[in-house]
Amino acid sequence: MTRLSRRHFNGLAAAGVGVLAAPAVVRAQAKKLKVGVLLPRSGVLAFIGQSCQYGVDIAPALLRDMYGVDVELMNADIESKVDVARARAEKLIDDGAQLLTGAFDSGASAAIAQVAEQRKVPFVISIAAAPQITEQGYKYSFRNFPTAVDLVRNGLGLMRDLFLATQSAPRTAVFMHVNDTFGTAMAGGIKATLPKLDYLPFKVVETISYDRDARDLSVEVAKAKATNADIIMLVCRLNDSILLVRELVKQRWSPKGIISPGSPGMYEAQFYKALGNKYSDYATSNVPWYNPNAALTKRVEAQFNKQFPKEKLMFHALNVGFSFEAMMVAADAFKRAGSSDGQALADALRQTSIAEHMMVGGPISFDAKGQNTKISSACIQNRNGQPTVVLPKDAAQMAPVFPVPAWQERKG
Repeated sequence: MTRLSRRHFNGLAAAGVGVLAAPAVVRAQAKKLKVGVLLPRSGVLAFIGQSCQYGVDIAPALLRDMYGVDVELMNADIESKVDVARARAEKLIDDGAQLLTGAFDSGASAAIAQVAEQRKVPFVISIAAAPQITEQGYKYSFRNFPTAVDLVRNGLGLMRDLFLATQSAPRTAVFMHVNDTFGTAMAGGIKATLPKLDYLPFKVVETISYDRDARDLSVEVAKAKATNADIIMLVCRLNDSILLVRELVKQRWSPKGIISPGSPGMYEAQFYKALGNKYSDYATSNVPWYNPNAALTKRVEAQFNKQFPKEKLMFHALNVGFSFEAMMVAADAFKRAGSSDGQALADALRQTSIAEHMMVGGPISFDAKGQNTKISSACIQNRNGQPTVVLPKDAAQMAPVFPVPAWQERKG
């Protein structure tokens, strides 16, 4: 063997370090993003969780075309339980998830946000409204959905617009709400906001809360009926909204309207299937909604129809729209970061600015708290067995109806 000089040896050693370092550089430039998807695909929120899953399932093909990146889905059922959501989030990260998304339920999303912060893995919240989720100073949580305060503000404003458009207004309302994390947050928002508004003509004469998992709402409906209020202002979920309408019909009480200032349930596919047109029609929900005329909506709908030909996007619009947009936000950040490292992804997410999107509102971006503050709402009234935009006027598909026909006056 030829003897090496010190200078020659050092040069070879430096070259060797460069060769050894090269694979690390290659690894940093990840080509696939592993996304942990946490949704309630069983339990009391199962129908809505399954609806959200559609928006996730159509994402990989669209995002590959839109951003040139591959997304691997790691799906987990949180079973409509907060403790399960926390445990599944931990396991997904242990199994290699580089970013989390979900979870529809505010309580579950709050638990997942804690895990994400502890493990330094970004969490892109698709649907969850409790304000406290983005009030904790978290650095790894980003929400592309309105807070309960914004939902209430937008929803109450649309109630005013509904009464102006129909030239008819209620004088009294009974406020009924589910008592989970979301419902409690919405109730707090309404309690804080409503007294400050001088443009709404009605007075809330009673507030009635009920359990999300209730199987019988006869007592609550009887209590509401006793107020003889003109309208029910309702914050609900899917299962309880069906129970509520059935009990209203059974007790023969026909309020002038059932209006949600910003909750799910009454525009979901299962609501129509369970109640039929006769009893599902005219329920009104003031909620964030998709823009049917947006170019991205048309692309999403084409992919949705391809993968789920037996379903219709209109019955899953909010769930699919926000679930897909969360995946889009993740893919956009991943492409810009050029890495699946948690810190790099979080830094990229903070710089998000997506002008072309699906849901009504301004460009997708996040403030210092990780909240998108530019999302709007639309007034959705069930008409002829499907959700129909009735306000704002420039987006309306039909004119709104208020007061609504009594149960016995409807055909069906």
